[in-house]
Amino acid sequence: MNISTRESRTYRTQAIVLGHFEYGEADRILKLYSLEKGKFSAIAKGVRKISSHKAGHLEPFTHVNLFLARGRDLDIITQAEAINLMMGLRENLQRMAQASYVVEVLDRFTYEEGPNPGLFRLLTQTLGRMETHPNIETVIRYYEIRLLDLLGFRPQLFECIDCGEAILAQDQFFSPLAGGVACHKCGRARAEAWPIDKDVLRYLRHFQRSDWKVVAAIVIPEKIHNEMAAQIEAYFTYLLERRLNTPEFLRKIRGYGAKGTIPGEDERHD
Repeated sequence: MNISTRESRTYRTQAIVLGHFEYGEADRILKLYSLEKGKFSAIAKGVRKISSHKAGHLEPFTHVNLFLARGRDLDIITQAEAINLMMGLRENLQRMAQASYVVEVLDRFTYEEGPNPGLFRLLTQTLGRMETHPNIETVIRYYEIRLLDLLGFRPQLFECIDCGEAILAQDQFFSPLAGGVACHKCGRARAEAWPIDKDVLRYLRHFQRSDWKVVAAIVIPEKIHNEMAAQIEAYFTYLLERRLNTPEFLRKIRGYGAKGTIPGEDERHD
């Protein structure tokens, strides 16, 4: 085998570990999101053995440099060097659940369809910010808004989706079908639209038009944060055609109860 052929069978990539599951007696299959390849799965052979040096570098949320060999079904991880272990995200159950939510959202919206450097950077930056920023909820809301932009689902928040008039600072309606806000008059004519509070809309608009340096100092009032989270969760549910798992778990941890208030479930137009 010549050198060029040997080199083509191995490669290096920078990735975030989304999750893993056990395989066989000592192996583990990892789901990864990488800078160079996007989302893909690979196998770490023998990683569950006590003698393995790779195990600590392949935990969920870890930002890692990987060396891989191309395999028949799954590529094989031959070496792993952690860039950031993200240990702060495993300090307590709530923080771990929040990081799991960030990862689940990206996992549900993406396929093994090639690289998306913007999504990789957003994921990496978000997990890093969650380790150090005092207001994790601000980090997560910003992540959700930027993710929608990068996925092509940017909601229209400044003009009515139907009549095109500027949205005023008053309670309006949000249409998941049309992907944006309808004014009070147009929204009442849409059976699928749900109410959106003017203060929630104000924060969503600010997050959408601002970069992280501007948003970082914002502390979202708890009531508004809960409503923002519910609005975004409902929009994600519509786009994915199924509910995410982690929001319900987060509500239970925080004592919000087994069932969250999701727009559109129990609300009706006046």
